[in-house]
Amino acid sequence: MKYRTLKYIIPITLPLLMLNSCGVINKRYVTPDAKFSESYRDTVVQDTTSMATLHWKEIISDSILQELIKEGLQNNLDLKTALENINQAQASLVQAKLSFLPSLEGSAQVSKSKTSQALLNSGSVNGTNINTTSYLGQLSSSWEIDVWGKLRSNKRSVLASFLKTEAATRAVETQLISDIAVAYYNLLALDAQLEITKETLQNRIGDQETMKLLKESAIVDGAAVVQSESSRYEIEASIPDIELSILQEENALSILLGRVPGAIERSSLEKQTAYADLKIGLPASLLRNRPDIQEAEMAFRTAFEDVNLAKTYFYPSLTITANGGLSSLSLTNFFDNSVFYNLVGGLTQPIFANGENKARLKINKSLQQQAFYNYKATWLDAGGEISNALFLYKKAKEKQEARAYQISALEKSVEFTETLLEYSSTTNYTDVLTTKNNLLSAQLNGVSDKQQELQAVVQLYRALGGGWLN
Repeated sequence: MKYRTLKYIIPITLPLLMLNSCGVINKRYVTPDAKFSESYRDTVVQDTTSMATLHWKEIISDSILQELIKEGLQNNLDLKTALENINQAQASLVQAKLSFLPSLEGSAQVSKSKTSQALLNSGSVNGTNINTTSYLGQLSSSWEIDVWGKLRSNKRSVLASFLKTEAATRAVETQLISDIAVAYYNLLALDAQLEITKETLQNRIGDQETMKLLKESAIVDGAAVVQSESSRYEIEASIPDIELSILQEENALSILLGRVPGAIERSSLEKQTAYADLKIGLPASLLRNRPDIQEAEMAFRTAFEDVNLAKTYFYPSLTITANGGLSSLSLTNFFDNSVFYNLVGGLTQPIFANGENKARLKINKSLQQQAFYNYKATWLDAGGEISNALFLYKKAKEKQEARAYQISALEKSVEFTETLLEYSSTTNYTDVLTTKNNLLSAQLNGVSDKQQELQAVVQLYRALGGGWLN
């Protein structure tokens, strides 16, 4: 019976396998062409290598910040959640691979039954056993032959989902490194601003005392004294806001590190040196480096394979089932002449499911198109982020050079106006105060310029896909 069944199954299976090998149903995947630009805005690309291939320790030299990043990579809850997503995707992939193997189930049962005398019509016959007990032990197996590539398409779809999850985790990792560095530089900038503001407050307190003495000497009037007091308290009132910002930034950074909000150990802004060898590489290298682009491509590939899978539902499925075992009415001779088996091969062709199958295919094609649009949008976002970071770095360097001249000029201006106030009637305290406020503003802006340069390097590194390659 077994060979007789195979005699009919093999002639049916071979032509179907030949059709599938010719690629009649499923298409072969190729990376989609997003038609990305070969250059970045206002930037001529001449670098064949990219800073994204460097380890983040080569980009970030501050040893304290390096330790904070290590802590974040170990303890950040978002990253841990992403790693659990990988575990789930990996289990799904194993499940998809196992679908290629036949299923095998074992069962054992005992049945007791009683037959009615009326049914047997044996009321006048002695010795008929109307109570029976049967024993059964069997193995059953089912195997769907992947004629149309249904199982293969499903496996490739799950594999792409797994790779997408891995890429998403790397994207979380690169973003985390960037976020920790940016928050750290924010703290250093706030520290510098607080230090400048406190120094300015001491100068304003000195101005207040000086104005009182000059008024006693009839050099200035009462308005100058009041102005000096107002200026002193204005600066004093700004300090709590800076301290509040520091506390909030420390708490935010603590959460990134996966720790209870609290104080953060740190260096100072003046000790920071920005990485200067900003090689951006060719735009095509982003596909290798940026995990979010890899994630978007794997999402597209998942949708692509789902379309292939949807097409296979229009074709018959070939399934081979087999079962066999031992069956007896007595345990004493359970293994004697109790063997039974059967083997069945069959084709199942959908007849009234065409509406459902067509809807499934239409939905999956639409999802594939959406995935392609997302893939292309990710390329566009990458180009925009790189352009922004490059321009931010360039302008930060330009501003720092000009700001140094501005601060130097304002410091001299403060000296001149203070001297004129004391020895000339053509100058009043309003002139001095205006010059000093301008100096304070320039000093605070100088801090922001340095902060902008440091953050621009980190943002460019992340935009190029750095942070996970090593």
